[in-house]
Amino acid sequence: MAGEDSRAIRVGGKWHWSMAVALTACLSSTAEAQTALSFDAAQMRLDRTSRALSAADHGVDAAKAGADAMRTLHRPIVTASAQYLVYEKTLSVDLAGAKGNALGHTQDFLAAFPGSVPPAFRQIAGEITGRLSQALPGLFDAIPDQLSYRFRDEVFRPTVQAAMPLYTGGAIPAIQRAAQGGVAMAEGRRAQVIDLARINLIRAYFGQQAAAGLLEAARRSRDALDKILSDSRKLEAAGVISRARTLEVQVARDTAERTYQRADLSNATARDELARLLEVEGNVVPTTALFVQTRPLAPVETYLGSEGTAPEARTADAGRQIADAGVALARSRRLPQAYAFGEYNFNRSNALPIEPDWIAGVGVRYTILSNIDRRRTEDAARSQAAAAADTAAEARRIATSATIRAYNLVEGARRSFVLLDSSMVAARENVRVQAVAFREGEGTATPVIAAQAALDTAEAQRIAVAYEYDLALAGLLASASRLDAFGAHLAQADQRLTYGTDR
Repeated sequence: MAGEDSRAIRVGGKWHWSMAVALTACLSSTAEAQTALSFDAAQMRLDRTSRALSAADHGVDAAKAGADAMRTLHRPIVTASAQYLVYEKTLSVDLAGAKGNALGHTQDFLAAFPGSVPPAFRQIAGEITGRLSQALPGLFDAIPDQLSYRFRDEVFRPTVQAAMPLYTGGAIPAIQRAAQGGVAMAEGRRAQVIDLARINLIRAYFGQQAAAGLLEAARRSRDALDKILSDSRKLEAAGVISRARTLEVQVARDTAERTYQRADLSNATARDELARLLEVEGNVVPTTALFVQTRPLAPVETYLGSEGTAPEARTADAGRQIADAGVALARSRRLPQAYAFGEYNFNRSNALPIEPDWIAGVGVRYTILSNIDRRRTEDAARSQAAAAADTAAEARRIATSATIRAYNLVEGARRSFVLLDSSMVAARENVRVQAVAFREGEGTATPVIAAQAALDTAEAQRIAVAYEYDLALAGLLASASRLDAFGAHLAQADQRLTYGTDR
């Protein structure tokens, strides 16, 4: 091979160093494209790179921040404002009545005045008062019946206002409980996302191992039939078997080639899926084998009883908490509300005439008539709470059923794997015996082909059952809220199926 590379690079007796460098770079990049990862390393990488997990974390952070924001609803709200006002005020005073009264009182006074002076001066006083009485109507006519005054001014009005709830009918505690329920729901959804991501990793990681195992089994089957076909052609040339027997082996070998090609494509697809899941450039080479623990698991009752901690149940419980808070909030709309308030003006010297320097007080507000039927709103909230409670109970029932079903799948896969071990031994021995008989001319190709097909089927089933065991175990642990224990089960496994992943 080295000589062939040298001839490819050497042209006309001269070395082309650029081509040599290109070949070296190509080989280097091929080597770098292979990333070997154990399952634990793959899981840690998934935790770092998964967008779904990151989104779930952000959702929890947002819910917690929102709940923290609701903790201070009992505190007062203080606002500062500044206003620049230009205003105009018109005042009107009706003087007609006052003017008539004043004229009448004045004339009465003048008429009585002469009698209050000494007799010697009464004639003079009478003449004077008479003249004044005649002049008074003219004097009062000069006074308008209505006096109007228009005032324009500019005011800068900086103020501070404060308002604090004293009693809300239970609205504030309900909102706070709903916010805490939102946190619990976000955490439950994050747990669901984590379990789903890990199960998806188990499916893809061990799925690639299974695809590699099926590819290797298909390669061995094809190579074995190549050997049988070669023997058939030799026996045909020696006149031991007919041409029809050779063609029969040729058909079986071509079928094995097609199976190998399909397995190769499936393996490539599995490689690509795992690499994309882990966001790895090139191919991921799994170093953790498919595994089976041939000893039975602990009884199914061991995995029951933790349904309330399952992510689906936690999410449903959070929904029920939010719905119960909704009932309290709907009830609060039918109750009165009490509050305290206050305001202070920092520019009292330039305030409006009717504006106080400061004001403080308490108030009560009650909605007598609303455009929404508050009773029906509360009934709707109660129905939602009942639905949430039923959903939570159903989530627990489903978790129990899923645990039992997954347990049975694990046990079924374990039993099948144990039975296939003995079948593999018998199938290999049958292939050896039939091949020997065929090469010695004591048998036909048909038993050899059938024996090889039986071995291929048993080996493919063994790989599939091991993969089924791993997936079922992950489902069992997830439904029992114990998916973190998957690594411990992997470490305790006594059967491991290792296959090369390189072509």
